[in-house]
Amino acid sequence: MADSGLTAEQLPRLRAWLADQVTRGLESLPPEASPDTEAGRFFEEAVRQAGVSLTAGLQGQLQKEILDDVLGFGPIQALLDDPTVTEIMINGPHKVFVERGGQLSKTLVTFPDDASVLRLIDRIILPLGRRIDADTPTVDARLPDGSRVNAVIPPVALDGPGLTIRKFAKERLHITDLVRYGSLTEGMARFLEACVVARLNVLVSGGTGSGKTTLLNVLSEFIPENQRIVTIEDAAELQLDQDHLVRLETKPPNVEGTGEVPIRHLVRNALRMRPDRIIVGEVRGGEALDMLQAMNTGHDGSLTTIHANAPRDAVSRLETLVLLAGFELPLRVVREQIASAIDLIVQQTRLRDGSRKITSITEVIGMEGDTVVMSEIFRFKETAVGPDGKVIGETHPTGIRPMFGDRLVSAGFKLPAEIYGADTLTLRPPPRRHG
Repeated sequence: MADSGLTAEQLPRLRAWLADQVTRGLESLPPEASPDTEAGRFFEEAVRQAGVSLTAGLQGQLQKEILDDVLGFGPIQALLDDPTVTEIMINGPHKVFVERGGQLSKTLVTFPDDASVLRLIDRIILPLGRRIDADTPTVDARLPDGSRVNAVIPPVALDGPGLTIRKFAKERLHITDLVRYGSLTEGMARFLEACVVARLNVLVSGGTGSGKTTLLNVLSEFIPENQRIVTIEDAAELQLDQDHLVRLETKPPNVEGTGEVPIRHLVRNALRMRPDRIIVGEVRGGEALDMLQAMNTGHDGSLTTIHANAPRDAVSRLETLVLLAGFELPLRVVREQIASAIDLIVQQTRLRDGSRKITSITEVIGMEGDTVVMSEIFRFKETAVGPDGKVIGETHPTGIRPMFGDRLVSAGFKLPAEIYGADTLTLRPPPRRHG
């Protein structure tokens, strides 16, 4: 800083003045002008007006910081621009973490104080028509590029305001990418393609950040172009390429606490839209019952996700969510609904090393007494942990053919026996389906 002729006290004042000049210049622009193009010119003009001699390095640093602040999201703009960062987590002004390659790390990014984090939250959510205050201290929102945002402030956030941004993937992944990354095998990929085309109802299960939405997105690419798709999400993240597509997104209540449009309402409305397929980004409440009823009444080939750590846990959680619908249904009836509606559970897992894999593909066969009967078709087994911390393991077919094999053949998929394992046998009784 000495070679710029500025003291440690003068530099913050200069930065604030330059930022103010750029802001004033942008506010005077006509509507047709581009702020991104003009901001740099305003900055250089302000430097000349200030009459200070700045090194090229310092001037470039100040310009980037100020333009990020004025046009973007301040200290975290560089993280948003970094393609290797998949998630940004602000736990306080001096605790900013990111996820890269499935691994969390603390960054050098800081904010002056809690008020600065609050200003950033307001800057993000106010243009999106959302609000956050002491009466509404949490908010979910979606940035224009599709990135998902969650913010929490006091009184519910005890240590100050927090912000989480799950970045939107600029390039959509395909099934070949997941095979290349080792998330599943080629045999599993062919099997899942057949299941989607054959209109099986698929439930993608997994924990937070395990890649459920990514997998749902990949599976949806197998839906034929001539079928009408209705997607329903809390915050729109799915990237479907089909033309015959209607995207629905929930609406939060307004400042008066009215006008909310929840997922359950959208699922019911979707049934009136003549959909061939319904895709619900995630079931997390009473809409689970509406989704199951849709699957049981002619909307085959529907897909959704649920938070659960194993296929059996997914069924248990689905039972709980159905009961939240407000109807006093006997547990056996709920289980019959699940067994009749869901054909396949795909378990997505984030392993200890940060990698994401499909660790199980399980068929829901039917009911045996009061129990939902399931059969695993593919299974991932961890064998070791490498010296670099990478989880080592293999995915194998279990040797059991699915009971819905005839549906795959009818859809044009006569999968070779090797996909299910050598010398595969079906050693189980016929399913007891209940509609």
